[in-house]
Amino acid sequence: MRLTFKIFTILALFTIVSCNVKYNFTGTGKINAKSFQVNYFQNNAEIVEVGIERIFTQKLKNIILNQTNLNLVTSGGDLLYEGEIVDYRISPMSANAEQLSSQNRMTITVNVRYSNKNAEEDNFEKRFSFFYDYDANKLPAEVLSEALEFIYGRITQDIFNESLAKW
Repeated sequence: MRLTFKIFTILALFTIVSCNVKYNFTGTGKINAKSFQVNYFQNNAEIVEVGIERIFTQKLKNIILNQTNLNLVTSGGDLLYEGEIVDYRISPMSANAEQLSSQNRMTITVNVRYSNKNAEEDNFEKRFSFFYDYDANKLPAEVLSEALEFIYGRITQDIFNESLAKW
């Protein structure tokens, strides 16, 4: 009887203590902010592909909105994301038997400046880059939409992880 009572007491205490722990499946933990701001990311790459900066800016806003409870504001946000697209390029990756490119790689690099008004030690400026490989028989315009979805999905997740996810 005494052993059963001790086990019950320990389980009850564990339950009470564990109720105070907050779990967050996005990995953001406790964010010391209520709002965020994403300034327009200019395209400063040598090769200009029209519209990729607008798409990137929107994708960054969307990932933060979808994975946090923060409010998007146009100015005065607790968290500030700003920067520019610094590189957009297409490079041949592999050659076939005729010494022609059989695969191309689209690479985009974004420079991000992140500021947290409430935790300045979290501030950073960093470049994020990713690529998309595609058949060289296709024109870049034919794969642009799919490539941007893939590249920006990875880059925005990396920015999110660097700025908000405290794994």
